[in-house]
Amino acid sequence: MSRLERDADTAAREGLPKVPVPPLKQTLDTYLKCVQHLVKDEQFRKTRAIVEKFGAPGGVGEVLQKKLLERRDKTENWVYDYWLEDMYLSNRLALPVNSSPAMVFPKQDFKDHKEALRYGARLVRGVLEYKALVDAQALPAEFARGQLAGTPLCMEQYSRLFTSYRSPGLKTDTLKIHSHAAASETSAHIIVACQNQFFAMDVVANGKPFAETELLSQLETIASMAANVAERCPPLGILTSDGRTEWARARDILTRDQTNKDSLALFETCMCVLCLDEASGRKPTDTNRALLMLHGGGREKNGANRWYDKSMQFVVGMDGICGAVCEHSAFEGVVLVQCSEYLTKHIARTALETGKPSSTRKLRPPRRLLWKCDAEIQGLLLASEERLQRLVNNLDMDVFTFRGYGKEFIKKQKMSPDAFVQVALQLAFFKCSGKLVSTYESASIRRFRDGRVDNIRSATVEALAFVQAMTDERKLYTETEKMKRLREAINAQTNYTIAAITGMAIDNHLLGLLRSAKELNMERPEIFSDETYVASNQFILSTSQVPTTVEMFCCYGPVVANGYGACYNPQPDHVVFCVSSFWESTQTSSAVFVKALNEGLLEIRDLCDICGATADISKGRQGAGDRSGN
Repeated sequence: MSRLERDADTAAREGLPKVPVPPLKQTLDTYLKCVQHLVKDEQFRKTRAIVEKFGAPGGVGEVLQKKLLERRDKTENWVYDYWLEDMYLSNRLALPVNSSPAMVFPKQDFKDHKEALRYGARLVRGVLEYKALVDAQALPAEFARGQLAGTPLCMEQYSRLFTSYRSPGLKTDTLKIHSHAAASETSAHIIVACQNQFFAMDVVANGKPFAETELLSQLETIASMAANVAERCPPLGILTSDGRTEWARARDILTRDQTNKDSLALFETCMCVLCLDEASGRKPTDTNRALLMLHGGGREKNGANRWYDKSMQFVVGMDGICGAVCEHSAFEGVVLVQCSEYLTKHIARTALETGKPSSTRKLRPPRRLLWKCDAEIQGLLLASEERLQRLVNNLDMDVFTFRGYGKEFIKKQKMSPDAFVQVALQLAFFKCSGKLVSTYESASIRRFRDGRVDNIRSATVEALAFVQAMTDERKLYTETEKMKRLREAINAQTNYTIAAITGMAIDNHLLGLLRSAKELNMERPEIFSDETYVASNQFILSTSQVPTTVEMFCCYGPVVANGYGACYNPQPDHVVFCVSSFWESTQTSSAVFVKALNEGLLEIRDLCDICGATADISKGRQGAGDRSGN
């Protein structure tokens, strides 16, 4: 990148506006519209009265709105800290499945362990190159695609890819950012997990990044050290898979000993974690690969061969099952995608350096991380193992590739692929349950300084009208009426998307009003204790579009016990869906949802084909009439 291009990138970053605070009345009106058709009439009347009182002139809402506007003037991003704590740091659930998404890389066919280690060496070399681009601010500035395409986007999240660490707390976690700027001039390290053991491995020495041959040599040393049964330490990584409060308590006990403190410090300052997994023994189906990325297979597989607090963990399985797991509080899925795609392309286009290293420099050997564990800690390890295994056994995942059509067909209908898929998800849920529920679709607000996400509430009244027409057994609706309702549902979804990405959605705003009340030591406003508000924030359907340009896909778990996670990756001629739920819930089944989704997508295609053919015939008749009239 030239100096002029870099200056343009910097100007684009620095010129971003602040996140706006939406008008209070607009948010309250939209909130009522979002929930009216999802609750009973009696409950809605009660909610409407509460909302009207909250938003009345001179009322509590106006006081809180004024405080938010003052906060916006004083901060770079008024919602960032509120959102980060509410969405992630205060959440006490375990990170695997519940919070940390995974990226499943293309399946590899390793001939032997050495070839797997070569892949790992090449991956780490790619990490070093990518981090150098991030540090130099040499990544190309990104611009919005899809709705309102071309708007410059905030690049700040990339700076946290290899510098952040989520430290557990008893009530609230802490997101720590460690600057590697000074350290990278002389040395830097990663942590390698192998057979549930952890090793600190230098990747930069005397300011010079390791060559791939040097990285391979170090990884081979680690594999040999991990095989030494006599020196093995307890599988401490399992503790990071536990609930955040449980892990915080265990960490407090661990840090009573200086040896443990020193080992924990190496995790906090490492660039990333590389997990060298043992062969899982499972067929490498898309579903199994997704499961193994999300939780490692539990105590019987590689569940302890992880350190979930670290933002980036790269997994290289000896059986070719590879991918990345990210601690989500530091950055969004698009950052994970961009990094993962860079690495997979780097691996595919480069061959491992052969022959002798370019220098004969003496490298510091990898160091095994040591732990001092007493009977109390051993008991905590067993308890964490049990809880992780319950989570593993409970996750119902179905990775489904719909091959009936992809985004090219949808574009030909002059519809937004994302809005189209969201309406299809609503149809699938309605087929399964006969109702719509509060739905979350992440919407990027990177158009603003330090922007993260807001929520697109996809369960619109227009979507309800469409799915009712599509599932009506009395045949009351013509195909033309169904198509009209489909377009209205897609338009409503698109309009809400535009509102969300321009900072005009309701969820961040309502959260800000709630937090403002807390800061003013007010009693919790009734609008936020109303059962409608509580239910509206239980996202039974949690969705996200995570498109890729190479053969990989993203997956995650549900966010509530009786819910679904639905991640989708639209491609030109197919769509990959990762649908997750929990076996313990009697209200959900990933297989049932996938079946309904497949049926719905085919039904919508047939509807488009019929209405398209009808329109063509109509145009043909009109054209013939025009010609005869000439």
